[in-house]
Amino acid sequence: MGARVSIRPPTPADQREFVAAARASVQLHGPWTSAPSTPAQFRALIARACEPANATFLVCRSDTGQIVGLVNVCNIVLGLFRSGYLGYYAFAGYQGQGLMREGLQAVIGHAFRRMKLHRLEANIQPGNARSLALARACGLTREGYSPRYLKIGGRWRDHERWAIVAP
Repeated sequence: MGARVSIRPPTPADQREFVAAARASVQLHGPWTSAPSTPAQFRALIARACEPANATFLVCRSDTGQIVGLVNVCNIVLGLFRSGYLGYYAFAGYQGQGLMREGLQAVIGHAFRRMKLHRLEANIQPGNARSLALARACGLTREGYSPRYLKIGGRWRDHERWAIVAP
């Protein structure tokens, strides 16, 4: 855990704060992502987080406990692959302060040490400069480019593939 943030799984008690933060962040997230912004969507997030192929972490301020963002490790494959995909976003008012860098670094460390994963991959839209900078700052390296890779906001969008492997 970083000095300023801690990571933890979401709980049903987080619904009100999380949904309010997601609604306040719609403009920040723009075309890149959409955080669960209704109680039903939040409950679905909790349900997915309980599946063995997913791990969800809230990034919270250490001093106040406020939720500043989220990091998902999804599509986890064990066996010989031991890999997962990263997804992450900050909430409005907390971006650009290094809090998500600390949180993402904490999740990466947890994934390698506790979950015993070997590889984490993040697929990022080329125009998402903040997300690309965060991936780079956390030690991920660009591995390639995937045209029309994910359908986001109703459109198939190109993505850069970034990854990190366990030390």
